[in-house]
Amino acid sequence: MSNMFDTSFALFYYINVKGFLHLVNVGAYEMENRIKEYREKNSLSQGKLAEKCNVSRQTINAIENNKYDPSLQLAFDIARTLGVAMEELFISENGGKRHE
Repeated sequence: MSNMFDTSFALFYYINVKGFLHLVNVGAYEMENRIKEYREKNSLSQGKLAEKCNVSRQTINAIENNKYDPSLQLAFDIARTLGVAMEELFISENGGKRHE
């Protein structure tokens, strides 16, 4: 999978994380995120994380509450800011199993 990701990054740059995972795994996934957990471990408010990622506090709030799927670029920005791998922040609720 890493080769596919490396060669296809530019193509998927502007789609959201859920869309990317759907295309990579060819399945419908339920996702949850651990942004709040890692944000709090880093002693960051939603506003401070938003500022570091150049988005609004409301955007971070919506992502944390699973009301908005971030773009792939924003997901990478959040992960980098929190010092964690993106796959640690965004995880499949069904343990990586596809919904048929």
